[in-house]
Amino acid sequence: MRQVLIHHGEEGYWIAECPSLPGCITQATTKQELLINIKEAIEVYVEALIEDKLPVPEDNLDALLVAV
Repeated sequence: MRQVLIHHGEEGYWIAECPSLPGCITQATTKQELLINIKEAIEVYVEALIEDKLPVPEDNLDALLVAV
């Protein structure tokens, strides 16, 4: 399980990133496509770390909503 941040970017694209895996970012035109893309990006990222015998970072982030 990984926490993922999503937001609506420029030119109508949705953007997703996984903060516990630096550089693990993807985009799509719909949220449904975005979820498929980020799941695949996380899998490929973790597989590459394992293949290179590098440690896989744990996802230990806390998320908060702040009303302003």
